[in-house]
Amino acid sequence: MSYVDGFVVPVPQQNLAAYRTMARKAGKVWREHGALAYVECVADDVHPGKLTSFPQAVKLKDGEVVVFSWIVYRSRKDRDRINKLVMADPRLASMMDPKALPFDGKRMFFGGFKTIVEL
Repeated sequence: MSYVDGFVVPVPQQNLAAYRTMARKAGKVWREHGALAYVECVADDVHPGKLTSFPQAVKLKDGEVVVFSWIVYRSRKDRDRINKLVMADPRLASMMDPKALPFDGKRMFFGGFKTIVEL
């Protein structure tokens, strides 16, 4: 079964176009290095919960929107190999400068997931 990296990011609405541009470039790099899929989604029907939620998890501020993203790989081994190549790719270096990001990277959360059901 596949392996997935997941990300949740708060993005100021005024920076959404810049984020989309960055994500398209990043996705191209991941795909060229072997990722099976690269998906970025903007919140459309997401509300604060009683205990936790996407907005609460990223400490969403007024004027921001939640972006939920994932990258699919054949396996954890493939993911580790691909991410090493991606992080060394000079095209990504310019995009990953924390001062140039169109979002607050300190409130982003992410992780790697083993697939348990794949239909």
